Amino acid sequence: MITARLYAPGDVTEIEPAAISESVRDPSRLLWVHATDPDETDLACLQEEFGLHPLAIEDIRERHQRPKLEHYPSHSFLVAYSAGLSEIELCVGPNWVISASDPAWDPAPVLVRFERTRPEHASPGFLVYVLLDEVVDDYFEATDAIEDELEDLEERIFNEDLSNEQAAQQELFGARRRLLVFRRAVAPLRDVVAALLRREAPWIDDPTATHLQDVFDHVLRAVDQLDSQRELMGNAVEAHLAIISNRMNQVMKTMTSWGAILLGSALVAGIYGMNFEHMPELKWRYGYAFALGIMVVITVVGYRGFRRRDWL
Repeated sequence: MITARLYAPGDVTEIEPAAISESVRDPSRLLWVHATDPDETDLACLQEEFGLHPLAIEDIRERHQRPKLEHYPSHSFLVAYSAGLSEIELCVGPNWVISASDPAWDPAPVLVRFERTRPEHASPGFLVYVLLDEVVDDYFEATDAIEDELEDLEERIFNEDLSNEQAAQQELFGARRRLLVFRRAVAPLRDVVAALLRREAPWIDDPTATHLQDVFDHVLRAVDQLDSQRELMGNAVEAHLAIISNRMNQVMKTMTSWGAILLGSALVAGIYGMNFEHMPELKWRYGYAFALGIMVVITVVGYRGFRRRDWL
């Protein structure tokens, strides 16, 4: 589905896709076209009306692109990701901007902010700045949610609330995988904004470059937070593995202690169980009680010794 809005000094007009051809020829006005989940008909229409490069059309069609900035003879092509990991493609020309995304991303906040803050003669660069700034600002809400999840996992790990080891490992590695996927979507945007600040695109004017410095700073902060959280997630995984190892060591110490305790009694029973004719205490009236007494003493002494060393 394609929607289009035409911005002139002091005026905003929502136009039909059929009127795009006439509107795009007026250099004094800015045209913003948004395509939600565009199909082949929509892509053919956009390519015909704006002369989009076939490679840009292919990237919009295929999706799952890395955040990037590419330049073609008549326009630039930019890819960014929202906090919800919706892919947003932008084609930027001299007086027009085309955005495309899946239905999960809502351009309404960008629309409201742009119409509230746009200068009298809004440029394509200012619209791109507003869109990127809204996208990047949402990153911090996502990173805060990740941080809350990490804190909850750490608390449960050290309180040993993760009793099911397999489920705990799945939860930890699932959170780690989501963090890495989000970072892969965010980190390359740093290079994209840096390229815009270097004026690699012709539609970047001085006011836009000034605003984009703030976007660049926010991207750096988001990437730094994700790097810190990735390190914390790695520490959480290592801590959980260490707790599992310590628990296993405690089990082995307990089993070893009981094995050593019972070994003394088994040794006494084995000695007196040998069928030799000439053995002391075999004819002794108190021999049986004596052997049992030795077993009890060995067991008690062994138990107290291992208990004192906190092995039991």
